[in-house]
Order: sequence, then structure tokens, then C-alpha cells
Amino acid sequence: MSGPISLEPGGSEEDTLAIRLAGTRPLRRRPRWAVDEATLTVRLPRSGPDERAVSELAAELADRIGPAVHPYEVAALLEAEGLSASVINERYGHPNLFSLASALYERVPRTFPEPAPAADPWRPDTVRCLLRGVLFALPGLAYLLAAPLWDAGGHAGALVVAGVVSWAWGQALGHRAHLRMATGRREAGRTLLAGAPAGSAVATAIAALPAQGGPVTWVAAAQSAYLAAAGVLLVLGRERLLLAALSPLLAGAAVLPWWEPGPVLRSGLPALALLATLAVTARVLRGTLSVPAVTGAGRPRLLWSLPYGLFGLAAAVLVLLQGREEPYAVIVLTLSMGPAEWLLYRYRGLSVAALRATATPAGFLLRSAGILGLCLLVYLAPLLPAALLIGADPVGLLLLAAVLWTALLLQAFGAAWPSAGICLAAAAAAAAVVLFRLPPGTALALPLSCGAAALCLSACALRLLGRPSPHA
Repeated sequence: MSGPISLEPGGSEEDTLAIRLAGTRPLRRRPRWAVDEATLTVRLPRSGPDERAVSELAAELADRIGPAVHPYEVAALLEAEGLSASVINERYGHPNLFSLASALYERVPRTFPEPAPAADPWRPDTVRCLLRGVLFALPGLAYLLAAPLWDAGGHAGALVVAGVVSWAWGQALGHRAHLRMATGRREAGRTLLAGAPAGSAVATAIAALPAQGGPVTWVAAAQSAYLAAAGVLLVLGRERLLLAALSPLLAGAAVLPWWEPGPVLRSGLPALALLATLAVTARVLRGTLSVPAVTGAGRPRLLWSLPYGLFGLAAAVLVLLQGREEPYAVIVLTLSMGPAEWLLYRYRGLSVAALRATATPAGFLLRSAGILGLCLLVYLAPLLPAALLIGADPVGLLLLAAVLWTALLLQAFGAAWPSAGICLAAAAAAAAVVLFRLPPGTALALPLSCGAAALCLSACALRLLGRPSPHA
């Protein structure tokens, strides 16, 4: 027989009840005051925002809230941080996302940090610019090696004429090739392949007139062929290959102070340098022409390259007039073309920086004038001691250098006709005074012409480049 069932709590009936109710435990009554904090949080909504929690959140996100210009940006930031509506309500006491965003926006002061400085799009390649200046002067070593083999004084006229024509043709061809480069490298290569031999032939044919068909015509042909091939390599950016091709000239000139190479080496080293230049040019053009062609692209007009050729003609005449009295000044000018190209890039970079730093056209014009003066000063300053070192007239050399650099600056911005017209006028005036012995005399003709041209070119540069639009 079973005993009496205990009705006290904790007895056996608890186990029976646990079996019947699938493990549920009986509820116990709790005093009304014994309500835990979690129950209070659920049952009674917060009466206001938790300022302390909001302040902590504002301090944590201050660096990203400060640049915001509207509370909606803060709301987007909070959403990106993963704050849900329940968290915003329970932890910070705000009814919704936008309420919390507005509170944070008001707490954090506005900070607008400066953007990171953009990279200079016109940063020059210093090594490349200096190398180009050296390459412009290195061919002169060929004349130094071959000087004892021929009558330079009697045949210089034919070479000068060929050089002037090659210079003018090369300027026009280089501009047209750069225009075609915008279409494709193959198109630029085809332009150079057609134009370079034609320019060499034209220069040789014109040089044959003062040479009267003598042996110097072959020297003029070699000079014209080299200038055409070197122009191709420079346009295509193969300066190091050109330097390697001219290494025989460097080797021959290096031993001249200590050793007489003899007529065979004096004539053979320039010929070897010419053949190497032609071979390298042919290889580079073949690689350029192997690039797939671009279909549907039109050709630029020949007239667009005409002012560049006219400027090349004028610059050659001005340099020739300078070289009549001071031959070493031509070497100084030739070597300075590398730094001149570097400063053209720096001018464009400084102008872009000035465009970002100014807010009015007048302010930009003032800065542009300062940049132009600074670049001219940096370019001309090293030429002054160089002119004094070689015994040349520093005024004439500096004025001619200022004309060349300012004209190149205008051409770099597409203002080719003003620079060509001013330089042609200066060259024609100086040449007329020298040829016809007009007043004020040959000694003052070139400095006066270059001085007037430099003033006109500087005025054109300020007028055309002192506006923001060419630099935008």
C-alpha cells in the first residue's frame, strides 16, 4: 500500500507534475517592487536621449561627422556603421535614425579638411630633358673630328643652308607627327617614314646649289640624313638609342687631346655614327609600323604645321646670325635647350597650381606674370656666366635665348602663328641689316631685333596664357 501523499513543496508531487507539464516549473509570485532593470527597460520607454551615450558616439565618429554638410550625411554614416532602429532607441534614447543624426550633427563642430594635393600632371622627366639637350649638341663632335679633312671655311655655306632647311622641316614634321600620335603610334610612324626622307632630300638639293655639285654635297647629304633620322628618334622618345648610336663620336672626341686618330678614324667614326643612327631609326620605325592601325581617323591639315616650320626657319636664321660673330654661343644655346624644355613643363605645372590657388581672373593674371618671370629668370641665369666664360656678348645671347624660350612656350599652348610671325620679323630685320649693312650696324642688329621680339612675345604670352581657360 502506498503511504500518504505529501503536500509540502518539494515533495514527490513535483516530479509527477514535472512529468505531466513537460518540464515546466511553477511560477512564483514576486513582490511588485522586485522588478529587475531589464523588465523596466522593456515596459517603460526611456523618457529622453541618453546624453552620455550620444556624446561618446559623437567623440568616436567626430573625424567623419565634422566634414558633413547636412545631417543626412551623418544618417548615411550611421547606417553604414550598422546601427539598427532598436539599438538607436534602446542605447541612445532617440526615436529614429534621423533624430540621432541631427543630434550628432549639432554636437560636432564643422571641419572641412583640405583635400590631398593632386599629382602634378606636368611633372617633367629631368633626366630625359637634360639628355635631349646633350643630344642636340653631340653631332657637333663630327665636325670637330673631320675638321682637318676638308676646307670648312670654303664649304660651310652649303652645310649651313642644309642645316637651316633641315631645322625648319624637322619642326614642321615633328608637330605633324605629334598630331598623328594622338590617333595612333602607327599613324605617327607612317608620317615620319614619309616626311623624314623627303626633308633630307629637299635639304640636300638646296645645299647642292651653293656647293655647285662638289664633294661637299655628300657631306650635306650625310648631315641632312642624320638630322632627319635623329628627329624621328626624338619624336618617338628613343633618346637613349640615339645616344648609343652617337657613342663613336664620343669615343673619338675623348681621345683627341691625347692622341691623333688619323684620317681613317677621323672620317670613319662620324660615318659609323651616321650608319648606326640610320639603322636604329629603321628598326624603331619598323616596330612602330607593326602596331595595328586605327581606322576611321582623319588626317590633320598640313597648314596646321606650317607655323612650326616657319618658326624653325626663323630660329635657325637667328642662331646663325649669332654664330657668325660668336660660334661658341651656339653651343651654349644648343645645350640650354634641355633645361628650356624642362622649364616648359614646370611652367604648365605651376600654372595649374596657380589656377587652383586663385579665385579671380585678376589674381590668376598676376600669378601667371610671376610664373613667366620666374621661369625666364631660371632659364637665363645660368647663361650669363656661360656667356662671360666664352667671351660672348651676354646681352645678345640672353635676349636670343628669351626669344626662343618664349616662342616655344606659346607653341606648347598651340599659339604657333604669333610666335612664328614675331620671330620671322625679328630674323628678317636682323638679316637685312647684316646683308645690306643698314643702320644701326651689324653689332646692334641682332640684340635690338631680339629685344623687340622678346617684349612682343612676353606680351602675347601674358595676354593668351594669363587667362584660366588655356590651363583648365
